[in-house]
Formats: sequence, structure tokens, C-alpha cells
Amino acid sequence: MFNGLSAFPLTPLVNGTVDEKAFTALIERLAASQVDAIGALGSTGSYAYLSVAERARVARLATRAAGEVPVVVSIGAVNIDEVLRLADDAQQASVSGLLMAPVSYQPLNRDEVYRLYERVSQAVTVPLCVYDNPATTRFAFDDELLIAVCQLPHIGSLKLGPLSGTRAEASARLTALRQAIPAHITLGISGDAHAAAGLLAGCDVWYSVLAGLFPHTARALADAALRGREEEVNRLNAALAPLWTLFRRYGSLRPIATLAELSGAVQPPCLPFPLRTLQGEERAQLAALLAGPALAPH
Repeated sequence: MFNGLSAFPLTPLVNGTVDEKAFTALIERLAASQVDAIGALGSTGSYAYLSVAERARVARLATRAAGEVPVVVSIGAVNIDEVLRLADDAQQASVSGLLMAPVSYQPLNRDEVYRLYERVSQAVTVPLCVYDNPATTRFAFDDELLIAVCQLPHIGSLKLGPLSGTRAEASARLTALRQAIPAHITLGISGDAHAAAGLLAGCDVWYSVLAGLFPHTARALADAALRGREEEVNRLNAALAPLWTLFRRYGSLRPIATLAELSGAVQPPCLPFPLRTLQGEERAQLAALLAGPALAPH
């Protein structure tokens, strides 16, 4: 579940309501592609814009449609009572794991983040993935805090952001983390534009936005990186450079949702108001990428 390729699909909306048919089709497609796990209701899945009841419903839809593929569901929320309710709802939906970023309106400090994970980890019964996502939460973990949180019960993986420094420096950091945390906890990379570098440096799993819509493309890149085939990685990564540029400029949600609309996987507009998919020149760039070989099934 916390190794290889974990695909994070959209939660498409129609007039502000979850498009259950389109969402189910996305999950079934991922299950058929045999990704290692499905991350429902991640940031790409617009979890923060949905009610507790909607998130519970989506979790049930995901586990039903995924078959034997493990489903991990995000439980991040501002209110701790909602976090615990979301955890209960997800576990009742038979998810295999949970994902949580330290979401808060007021930016949290180190002690508050530790107390949050302590509270939640003691209340759940399935593995919990710790998500370091400072762009959204305005809180950045340091390695000392990551190591401390990993000593708590039920922690299964760390979802790290882009690794800084050279590959040797990134590898050294990953090695130091591995030596300080329980052996069962995996190290994952997010931020698709930096994923190949993270996998080549030694991460165990790619938590992938791209895989949520183009699992075969993401699988080819992940497999090459996990096997250390650097020449192949560079070739595949170069073909996706236009997409990575848009990810860096706009975040990953808007470009991937634009591709979903262009491909017919979802009906436009699919994002929660007032978010919009890309228009104009950027939309044309994505249409050209979609028509080319980079996103074709391998």
C-alpha cells in the first residue's frame, strides 16, 4: 500500500455535487491498471471543499470500486472532532489506510502538530500516512519532528515534498531518516515534477497526481526510477516537461483537472467553485500534450 505507485484521482463535481458516476469510473480505471494504491480525497480530490457526509460517501464509493486495490483516504480538517469523525467514517468504509496533513486556519507550531498526530494515531486502527505539505498548511516538518511522529502508533508512511540539494544529499537525508524510524514506515515523494528525482534518491513510493488520470504513464516513470534506469527516467520526464511547468506555475490540481475535461473523463466544470481549470493558451498546451505520445498508454 505504501510502496510503488499511489494514484490520487480527482473528485469531479457537477454543479457543486460529486459526480458519482465519473468518480467511480476513475477508480475502476485505476484498479484495472493495477496501481499499488489509490489515494481518494487527497488535495487533488478536493477534500477540503467537501462536507463530512460527502467525504464519507466518496470513501465508500472508492472502496467499492477499487476491488482488491488498497484505498487510502485523507482525513485532514481544521476541527479535531471532524478529523476523528472522518477517520471513523473512512474505517467503516473499509479503507486500508489514512492520510493526514496538519490542516489548520491558524498555522500550527511543532508541539501542536505533534499533539495532533498523537491524538489521531491513538484513535485509529489502520495505518496513517503523515503528509508534509507546507504549500497548503503553512507548516513545514523538520526531520526531528518527523522522527518523533514516527514513534507514534499506526504510522505507516511519510509523504514528503520535493527533496532539496543534490541527489547525494537527498539520499543521505533519506538514509538518516530510515535509520531513525521504525523499519515498517516507508518514505514517499509527492510533487510530481520532482517525483523522479525523489525515487532515484531512494524514496519507496510516489504519491502521484499524474497517476490519478494517466496511471500507465506514471507507472512507466515510477518503475524506471525505482529500478535506477536513469536514461529512461530522463527520457520519460523530458516528455512530460510541459506538464511539470504548468504544475509548478498553477499547482497540480488545475492542470490535471483540465486534462480530465479535455479527455472526456469528467464533465466541465469539474472543480469546486470558484476554482477553474486552465483556459486559453495553457489549455491549448495541454490539449497538444494529450494528443501526443507522452500521455498515451504504454
